[in-house]
Amino acid sequence: MADMTPAVSFRKVSRHFGSVRAVDGVDLDIVPGEFFAMLGPSGSGKTTCLRLIAGFEQPSSGHIEIFGERAEGVPPYRRNVNTVFQDYALFPHLNVLDNVAYGLMVKGMAKAERHRMAEEVLSLVRLPGYGGRKPGQLSGGQRQRVALARALVNRPKVLLLDEPLGALDLKLREGMQEELKALQKALGITFVFVTHDQGEALSMADRVAVFNDGRIMQVGAPEDIYQRPRSRFVADFVGSSNVLPPEFVQRWSGQARWGSLRPEAIRVQKAASGEGVAARVVSTNYLGSSTRLALDAGGLRLHASIPAGFYLPDAGEAVVLTFNREHLHVMDESA
Repeated sequence: MADMTPAVSFRKVSRHFGSVRAVDGVDLDIVPGEFFAMLGPSGSGKTTCLRLIAGFEQPSSGHIEIFGERAEGVPPYRRNVNTVFQDYALFPHLNVLDNVAYGLMVKGMAKAERHRMAEEVLSLVRLPGYGGRKPGQLSGGQRQRVALARALVNRPKVLLLDEPLGALDLKLREGMQEELKALQKALGITFVFVTHDQGEALSMADRVAVFNDGRIMQVGAPEDIYQRPRSRFVADFVGSSNVLPPEFVQRWSGQARWGSLRPEAIRVQKAASGEGVAARVVSTNYLGSSTRLALDAGGLRLHASIPAGFYLPDAGEAVVLTFNREHLHVMDESA
């Protein structure tokens, strides 16, 4: 039977800074070889959890293991993990090759061998022949790849990525998302990725943990997080769903509980087109491939996403909203 020891395991882990509970009783298992995203707003605890794995912070209480080995008290340089930071943290006075090989030099590896390994990993991140350049001669995307190569050359079992794409423009960021995902699949290394960007987490990760107020609100595959949120916070934070009150949900599902309905699940029709939810268009927001409508349904604010080419009402127009009832997700009682 295959070894099912988690790559990273948190058991009731908390980290307090004075009266602030940055991490509050987190339980979590990250599977070896998976691309795992920690998603949440600023101050939610995701980055502190990453720093706890790296060894830059120590838990106030609880227990952390990395591949079955106790991590508390173990310094960062003795953990089989490496971190890629948002600001890349490259040495400006060293060329690319020596930046990548720096960790190997610290370990005492001979110059020829560490340079050979650095060249190999530069090819892996599509920067062959760039070893002689200085970081200041590179674009943002190239510097990001150098930082990635510097972490990978040490062959860590776990690679920690602290919002590494945050400094890139949209086009570069989208390209690097695809490259990172392909690289992770090819290497089979466990990636733990911190981001506040829900689209980034959903598109890249095998599983996502959604954080808020130092706690994990939900863990699951991207589709589960998006389509079946367990709480109002997850529904609203991941994809900006329509969070529906119990009285509305009871009318359509028979259950007096909070519900979630994604904007793209709502069909908008002319007011005289039949039964549904009567509403009025408050505003329209053109997004290229779709237009987002803000709607007032008898005091309930809703949003609908209309694909390009479909019927598009004007602001102030009366409309009828319909949806398939199976798309109305009923959330936990505690939501």
